[in-house]
Amino acid sequence: MKELYLVTGAAGHLGSALVDQLLKAGKPVRALVLPKEKDLLPKGVDVFVGDVTQKESLAPFFANPDQKELIVLHCAGIVSIASKYSQKVYDVNVGGTKNVADLCREHGVKKLIYVSSVHAIPELPRGEIMTEIDTFDPEAVVGLYAKTKAEATAYVLSAAKDGLPVSVVHPSGISGPFDCGRGHLTTLVLDYCKHRLTSGIQGGYDFVDVRDVAQGILACCTQGQNGQCYILSNRYYTVREVLTLLHEITGKKEIKTYLPLWFVKGAAPLAELYYKIRRQPPLFTAYSIYTLNSNAVFSHEKATKELGFAPRDLRETLEDTVDWLKQNHQL
Repeated sequence: MKELYLVTGAAGHLGSALVDQLLKAGKPVRALVLPKEKDLLPKGVDVFVGDVTQKESLAPFFANPDQKELIVLHCAGIVSIASKYSQKVYDVNVGGTKNVADLCREHGVKKLIYVSSVHAIPELPRGEIMTEIDTFDPEAVVGLYAKTKAEATAYVLSAAKDGLPVSVVHPSGISGPFDCGRGHLTTLVLDYCKHRLTSGIQGGYDFVDVRDVAQGILACCTQGQNGQCYILSNRYYTVREVLTLLHEITGKKEIKTYLPLWFVKGAAPLAELYYKIRRQPPLFTAYSIYTLNSNAVFSHEKATKELGFAPRDLRETLEDTVDWLKQNHQL
């Protein structure tokens, strides 16, 4: 029986990387996008317009008259570091995931891969390494994004117990080229290269290349066990390490000033307002500052052992990001 890959959020950073790798592997791809995104996909993709928050709009996307084996890669979601509550973030991340999972059950899909996040995993004290867990609670994590991912993960795992063939992946901070939506690391690269960033802040995070996450997800389609979770991380990098690498890659002025946490916390509301006026995703918010100073040490040992997951060094990711931004006339 022939397989058909269904990718939600196909025009996003991760979704587009997945579509690219599926096409290179000669796999048939059906992509779900919002109306304004329908011209962003490459040739060879069967594009469907729909909204994960509106279940009825997904009917054509899931239609399977030829009775193919459907493999659903659910990437659609909103990554938010904003401080204020957003109903849209909840509706997409939780409601949208429930809709997709329910449709997967109704259509008897061969496999569902749900893209969760390491944010759904409760933070352990500093010095302790975080690994996969099997019980998720929105009250055990901090921030709207983390809470929505925890709730959605709990839902798909409960569906797994009822027989839905689903595996969950938890990427860390996704970075790399092909980011048309200006993710947080891409914004950092742009701000540094355009001399808009005159100082850094203390802290850091685990940044992983979008192409490695895509490869991990595709491996999970065939090697991932049902009802199991897999962390797709890299390693912890400080903000200083990231900016030093950018200095070495671009030759632009080195950032030597790193602001104390108390000062950055006080300036965060102004930073959010600044980016809102510029209609760009905020780089520094109260939540992102909290995240950069949290324990962000994750183990991808399980994914490496079971999926062959092998993340690349951040230098290569940043070099390719800078090159891609230049090719797309953003630098």
